[in-house]
Amino acid sequence: MGIIGWILFGLLAGAVARVLTPGRQTIGCFGTLAVGVVGALLGGFLGEVVFDTDVDVGWDLKPFLLAVAGAIVLLLGLNAVSRR
Repeated sequence: MGIIGWILFGLLAGAVARVLTPGRQTIGCFGTLAVGVVGALLGGFLGEVVFDTDVDVGWDLKPFLLAVAGAIVLLLGLNAVSRR
């Protein structure tokens, strides 16, 4: 997947994570993109460790769900840190 694919994948995963995460997120479009891309990396890493399989990031349901799950974990951590 090229850089444009990574950006679109991250933006979509970050947007879905923002919708599913409770609370108010005050990050903009670039923050959503960053959370989505880092969440995709985090979700892919955790998927490889937990499921013991190679999870290729692409336009498939399993990598997308792992990316959204990673982005949700990241958003919850950011919300916990920003409240203090």
